[in-house]
Order: sequence, then C-alpha cells, then structure tokens
Amino acid sequence: MQENTPEFEDDDGFDRPSKSQMKRDMTALQKLGEDLLALPESRWEPLALPEILHDALKAAKKITNFEGRRRQMQYIGKLMRKIDPEPVREAVAAFKLGHAQDSLKLHESERWRERLLADDEALQAFIGAHADVDIQQLRNLVRAARKDASNAPEKRSGRAYRELFQFIKASQANEAVGDE
Repeated sequence: MQENTPEFEDDDGFDRPSKSQMKRDMTALQKLGEDLLALPESRWEPLALPEILHDALKAAKKITNFEGRRRQMQYIGKLMRKIDPEPVREAVAAFKLGHAQDSLKLHESERWRERLLADDEALQAFIGAHADVDIQQLRNLVRAARKDASNAPEKRSGRAYRELFQFIKASQANEAVGDE
C-alpha cells in the first residue's frame, strides 16, 4: 500500500478550470452577447461598453449571412471575456422583465374587454377598480362594441372593439401612474 505522500494525493494539482468548463463559460458569454444584441442600442449606452465591443455589436446587426453572423457572434463572445458581464446580465434581465410586464398588462386589458362585452356587472367592477375613468365614454364604447359584435361578420367594422381596448389600456396606464 502506498502512503498519502504529496505526489499521490487526491488533488490533481490543477488550479484552473477544465477545458470543458472554459468552453461552457465562453458559450455563455457568446449567448449573453446575443441577448445584448437583442436590446435596443439606446440600452447599450448606460453599460459603458468598450468601443470595440460596441462597434462589433453594430456590425453584427448588419450581417445577414448565417456563417458571417456566427463568426461575428464568436468575436463578440471573445470581446465579452474582457468585460465584467454582470451589468450586461442585469440590463438584459431588466429589459426582458419589462417586456414581460408589458405583455401581462396587455393581457389584463384584453381580459377586461372580454368581461365588459360579456357582462353588465363587469362595467361596475371596472368603474370600481378604476376610479378616474370617464364612465359615460366607457358605457358608449361598450355599447358600440356590443352592437358591432352583434352584426353579421361581414358587416363588422371592429372599430369600437379596438377603441374599447385602447380606452381600457389607457385607463390602466393612468391608474399605474397614479399608484407610483
């Protein structure tokens, strides 16, 4: 039996990440670069990106060739290794969260419209939930949308339906601003 001498310890003596781990890290940075590319350019400014990375991102937006874009994204991933990725991750997450919240608000407005068209009691619930709403305009829009919906499909204009949605969306936006 061998003794536990320094040359036979369980530790293999490597104090750097494995090659596979380095590849995973590089792939993650490249993916982060793709997420950064999906952001509007106005969101890049607060991140204080190096000019070379900023230029590489602008160039990638213009590339349509698949292979050229793939290579540009690899280059962006390489440049991403030289910066702190945390502010970029936070900016991407905040942008995605904002889109998700906007989408939820639109779905909520859609549900209100469906409820208002289906049930008279929903009108009182909406008025109760949105105190500053113009009640007369809301009733007119609901009435017009119901009338339009009762027409034959060929005769529907859909205008009142859209206007009701816009009214609901604006009412919810006004309430959200009032809450802040």
